[in-house]
Amino acid sequence: MDLNQIIHGCKNYNPNAQKRLFEIYSKTLFHLSLKYCRSFADAQDNTQDSFITIYHKIHQYRGKGSFDGWMKRIVINHAIDRYRAEIKTVTEDVPAVWLTEEPEIEDPETFPMEALIRMIQELPDQYRLVFSLYEMEHYSHAEIGSLLQISEGTSRSNLSRAKQLLKSKIEQFSLHHKNHGT
Repeated sequence: MDLNQIIHGCKNYNPNAQKRLFEIYSKTLFHLSLKYCRSFADAQDNTQDSFITIYHKIHQYRGKGSFDGWMKRIVINHAIDRYRAEIKTVTEDVPAVWLTEEPEIEDPETFPMEALIRMIQELPDQYRLVFSLYEMEHYSHAEIGSLLQISEGTSRSNLSRAKQLLKSKIEQFSLHHKNHGT
């Protein structure tokens, strides 16, 4: 079954096509969820909820643009909706403190990706979402502001703070491993 046949089958509620779509994309969409969710379990829930939405809304996909991109938007929007449901107050605009230095990783080739993902997951919710949307999905601050219902200035400030926190975590990680020879 090629992708067009799978999509057509899913539009006709064919369980075999739905299963095949899940087999092909679950790992990719789960890894995307990990970037936006605070834990492994949250990422699993987000991925599952996203697939349910994909199955229900697949008839809206008209073949224009990337199917992968269409599904990724659903995953990201689900993570953002989860975040919105959990927040109780809106972050106020605060002046941005611009980060002038990017985190330095001595050898980016050997820096463990799992450690970096864990560090991103540990960021406060709004920082994690802004960082992931801006740095990994290349959204503009205006787009992020619209998605998260915050101002562009708050988006910039949250990105700066996320980078500062990550820089600190990376430095601590590197120092720990350098001192322990690991």
